[in-house]
Amino acid sequence: MQKVHDQSDHPVTHQKHHSKPLIFKKVRKLPLKRLVFFILFIIFAVFAYFFVIKDFPTTAKIGKQDFPQSTKLYDRNGKLLYTIYALKNQTFTPVDKIPQHLRQATIAIEDKDFYKHGGIDPRGLSRAFYYTLFKGEVQGGSTITQQLVKNSILTSERTLTRKARELVLAFVVEGLYSKDRILEMYLNYIPYGGTAWGVEAASQVYFGKSVRDLNLAESSFLAGMPEAPSIYSPFGSKPELGKRRQRAVLKAMKRDGYITEKEELEAYNQKLEFSKIADKIQAPHFVFYVKDLLVKKYGQREVEQGGLEVKTSLDLSLQDFAQVAVASEVAKLSKSKVTNGASLITNPGTGEILAMVGSHDYFDLENDGNENVTIRDRQPGSSIKPLNYAVGLAKGYTAATPFVDTKICFKNTGGPDYCPRNYDGKFHGVVQMRMSLGSSLNIPAVKMLKLNGIEDMIASASAMGIDTFDEPERYGLSLTLGGGEVKMTDMAEAFGVFANGGYRIDLHPILKVTKENGDVLEEYKAPKSPIFGKKVLSPGASYIMSHMLLDNNARSLAFGTNSPLRIGNNLPVSVKTGTTNDFRDNWTIGYTSDYVVAVWVGNNDNTPMQGVVSGVTGAAPIWHDIMTFLVKKTPPKWPTKPANVIGMTICSTSGLLPLPEGDANRCPTRFEYFEKGTEPKTVEPGRQKVFIDKATGDLAKAGQVDNIEEKDEIIVTDPTGDRYCLTCPRPEPPKP
Repeated sequence: MQKVHDQSDHPVTHQKHHSKPLIFKKVRKLPLKRLVFFILFIIFAVFAYFFVIKDFPTTAKIGKQDFPQSTKLYDRNGKLLYTIYALKNQTFTPVDKIPQHLRQATIAIEDKDFYKHGGIDPRGLSRAFYYTLFKGEVQGGSTITQQLVKNSILTSERTLTRKARELVLAFVVEGLYSKDRILEMYLNYIPYGGTAWGVEAASQVYFGKSVRDLNLAESSFLAGMPEAPSIYSPFGSKPELGKRRQRAVLKAMKRDGYITEKEELEAYNQKLEFSKIADKIQAPHFVFYVKDLLVKKYGQREVEQGGLEVKTSLDLSLQDFAQVAVASEVAKLSKSKVTNGASLITNPGTGEILAMVGSHDYFDLENDGNENVTIRDRQPGSSIKPLNYAVGLAKGYTAATPFVDTKICFKNTGGPDYCPRNYDGKFHGVVQMRMSLGSSLNIPAVKMLKLNGIEDMIASASAMGIDTFDEPERYGLSLTLGGGEVKMTDMAEAFGVFANGGYRIDLHPILKVTKENGDVLEEYKAPKSPIFGKKVLSPGASYIMSHMLLDNNARSLAFGTNSPLRIGNNLPVSVKTGTTNDFRDNWTIGYTSDYVVAVWVGNNDNTPMQGVVSGVTGAAPIWHDIMTFLVKKTPPKWPTKPANVIGMTICSTSGLLPLPEGDANRCPTRFEYFEKGTEPKTVEPGRQKVFIDKATGDLAKAGQVDNIEEKDEIIVTDPTGDRYCLTCPRPEPPKP
């Protein structure tokens, strides 16, 4: 503050009428506009002092080490999975020893006007103010100088006060240090993920070499990491995001004239050779999946330096068994050009993830083994059909609803007609829902979707946990055959609805998070019963679906009676397979009331498999091994039949009530379950008078008048209006 003098220092003020301080006389003589400005300045100064300048940090902290605490992740039984180290792996490197292309890459992607501004980029600042004032959130727009201040002096809290301090300190730092010195401190202090702080440590961790030996491709990859190290890490759950970020860095370097277009393409296309993680780690795909969830919730700094104790839902013994099961089967499938597999085990009643095998081998970087397939979008093939049939059950169709399985085509606006084919290339006449689902016939499933409506299936799938069906205009009727991508984690939630009797419970991989001082940040209290979840399907429909999927006889047409889908001596385990038409994805998903097990095999690069020709090869043997292991620990129970589900004898052809015993026209029968109100009330009519085409011996076409004769035949009509003559002579079912 300015020194205050007494009046003896100013002879001109010795007159008695100058008894008041001079400042008030000056204020009184100010014009009104200047007076208002003066008052506003005083208010701003007071605000700035109390909310920005008071308790102001000092730039002397720049570059000094702090002592963060490590975060530890455990399985559900207290076994250590991974330690996110607190101590920084940091080695100071002078700026002239850091490759020029790494410095240029950092400036291009983080702060292209670094050597032009005085610590603050007006455009970035304007964007930050816009988001603060109009969006209610404090945004970035930080220069390299501001990031240095934030990481070395300030906290990472996203408040207006912290942002204001950051701006002021950025000006101070720019006045104290040269641009090269600021860049040097930034490159040595900024976190690059995990224990790596600074470019030298990052270079050693990710590439196993000194920073001075990095080439352009490696430098451009590292330069992109500080924005979100957990997301862009090559060891994280989505390593492709790091490659995408590298492309953005190279484009920025090309934009600013640091490299040519040829150098940009060569660097991007160069295969990066990453070091293997040296730290001991259990269940790596799951660990980084959980770490990503923690970072989104608590922030990078808190997770990597906050000393958190994280108890997860993983059962390491199950994890190890599932890992071996996946790896051993994938090894057997090499001749079928299968290079990868994945598996997920959950408890449907609690949503807890018990095992997550994201690939056959996390450290097989040559085949992108570090990619976590359980959270990738893949086509599910026929494993999505139960969701379609569940919509049908909700609409009043039943497990006895007949479908005419013959050649059919559907009009496709703007394109060729859609003519679905069954997996075996055959037609099967009349097939009821139970057998259609069990043997995974495609034509009945497409008819079911036609009756349900695509929008209704998408809405129901979303309610059950599928979050990826967001383009209904793209899928068409092939959606029920796996035409839309899904995540394995979402499929586990959806099949969990059936296991839970119609109630959805979201996945919960984290059971408890505790701070170093003992404060509990979160704790998951598992529901004592699935009914505490969200009801998305009736218990009756869920029961009937589970019963259809555990029916070994219902799937015998396609898989036989002794396939890998059968567990033990026909134990009550519900299961569905799925293989895409292009042989890029092969699934098996099954469940009891205690476990959901999902398995996938294929190739990360989407190349087709060869030799995996049915739903019981590839994924099914892995699923069989895992489920057999699980039911030994927890024997499966038969689904509990709700009170509103009744059983009755029906015609095994039409699904109607049979004629009395002894009647010559009585149909073959079987037993079926129905929700009350959906059971058949019409008796099978027996033979009916119909017109037959003399040439084909089959039903005459609509409007046909020539070469026909009237006969008494047994006819079945399905819900789409298609008719089928059961008693008409035909040598064999027609083929496509």
